[in-house]
Amino acid sequence: MSSESTEVWTGWYRDRRGAEAIVITAGGGRVATRIRGIEYAGESIGSLRADGGAGEPLGGCVLEWDLPLQVTGDGAAAQQATLSCLLTLAERTDLHLTLHYGGAAFESGLAGPDFDEALTRIRRQLPPNTEFARPAKASA
Repeated sequence: MSSESTEVWTGWYRDRRGAEAIVITAGGGRVATRIRGIEYAGESIGSLRADGGAGEPLGGCVLEWDLPLQVTGDGAAAQQATLSCLLTLAERTDLHLTLHYGGAAFESGLAGPDFDEALTRIRRQLPPNTEFARPAKASA
C-alpha cells in the first residue's frame, strides 16, 4: 500500500466545442482526467496524453481548477487558502496562478509552463514568514 495519497480537484475544460466540468486526480507521480469520455494521463497536468498517457497530447484548450492549501505565517495557526490555476494548452503553454488568502489575491502573472516559477512569483508577494506547501504534482 502506497503512503502517497491521491488528491482530487474539480475544474473546467474549455475548447472551441464548449466547456465541461472535469475531475483531476493526482497521486503516485501521475495526473489524470477524463474529457468527453477519453482518459488523459501524464506525469503533470501539462503533459496529459489521451488513452491514459499513450496517445495524442491534450492541446487547443484551457483547463481551470482550484487547489485547497494551508497557509502559515509568523507562528499563527494555519489558514485555509485556495490556489486557482488556469492552464492554456495551445501553440504555447501558459500557466496563471492566483492564491486567494486572507482576503487578498496574489497573482503569478503568465509563467509559461513552469509551475514552480509561478509559485515563486506568488511567494515573493506574501508577507514575511508566510509559507504554504507546494501542491501535489500539478506542475504544468
